[in-house]
Amino acid sequence: MKRPLATLSLLLSLVLFSGCRGDRTATSGNQPIELTVAAASNLTDVCMEVGPRFTSKTGIKVIFSFGATADLAKQIENGAPFDVFAAADSEHPEQLEAKGLLTPNSRAIYARGRLVLWLPPGSELKATRIEDITAKEFERIAIAKPDVAPYGRATVESLRNLKIWDAIEARVIYGQNVSQTKQYAATGNAEVAFLPLALVKPGEGTYIEVKDDLHRPIDQALGIVKESKKQVEARQFVDFLMSPEIQEFLSQRGYRKR
Repeated sequence: MKRPLATLSLLLSLVLFSGCRGDRTATSGNQPIELTVAAASNLTDVCMEVGPRFTSKTGIKVIFSFGATADLAKQIENGAPFDVFAAADSEHPEQLEAKGLLTPNSRAIYARGRLVLWLPPGSELKATRIEDITAKEFERIAIAKPDVAPYGRATVESLRNLKIWDAIEARVIYGQNVSQTKQYAATGNAEVAFLPLALVKPGEGTYIEVKDDLHRPIDQALGIVKESKKQVEARQFVDFLMSPEIQEFLSQRGYRKR
């Protein structure tokens, strides 16, 4: 009788062990879904709040990859594994859609940007209008590269329309994106910087808003990447950005309502 009992005991142990392994596998397979969003650098601050809000509502984690709009668009063309593209203009999403790289009917304008001239905290220089930067005291003026960053393009447009571009062009230093442009001024490598209002925190230095009629509207569009394997979740994120709640939030953080 001892041998059958021992055999039965061994079988029960194997069954229990197998069940425990099955539980562990199920748990490891239930990791939170992650979305990867290619986002223009002007969204850096707001996304740090939008991401957790979306995760709280859906359980879907969002990983942001920030950069200049043209650079991100090129990465998508080269097959980068993004799920959503949130640009700083409408042209690049439109071009990607024309190339069949965005999910049909997913492109939409989610915000309109506001451009400002920013003087960092502690600056002893004074400016009450944009034209004041022609003074010799403004030795270095930081602008995002206009060929890759829509806010940089809007800056050059504005300065040309103000008839001061030729006077200050030699003093311009270019950032690869608006975040780097802000860093130049914040670290003293430039006296002023042209930035999205969304990157200027309350009480952080001073700024002068550039009039909208000096440049083309900075309409910011998004779209779902067609090759994404997470179309349903990506649509949830897009709908979240377009919701009244987040639209109001964006208007409070330096964007005009679309």
